[in-house]
Amino acid sequence: MTRPELVALLRNHKLAVEASLHPDGAPQAAVVGIAVTDELELVFDTVTTSRKYTNLQRDGRCAFAVWSGELTVQLEGIADEPVGADRERLVACYLAAFPDGHERAKWPTIAYFRVRVRWARLSDYGAVPPRIEELAA
Repeated sequence: MTRPELVALLRNHKLAVEASLHPDGAPQAAVVGIAVTDELELVFDTVTTSRKYTNLQRDGRCAFAVWSGELTVQLEGIADEPVGADRERLVACYLAAFPDGHERAKWPTIAYFRVRVRWARLSDYGAVPPRIEELAA
């Protein structure tokens, strides 16, 4: 699996389960809408009152899962809240994937995170033989 193949695959999935860490180390998960840049950055929005926002501000380590039937992709990376030109570029990517995000962008508590993927594993148990591949950044 190459990075461009993974980007193309992820762009066919609009939703992912995102997992972050509570201050006591407990995992917390939520479904988020994701956009994907050519550089394999995941972009999602959230509100500043959410658990994931607080968790990722404190500790950017996170994991994602996307799926379609017997095909799954697990991703791990580091999240940050981009600023300046990076923020503009990433928000534009997100809004291209989620046009309804323009309304949320007006909310006073909206925030955007970028996740730089460091590891990915594709598992396709519908293939014969099953296809299992990893990609490290």
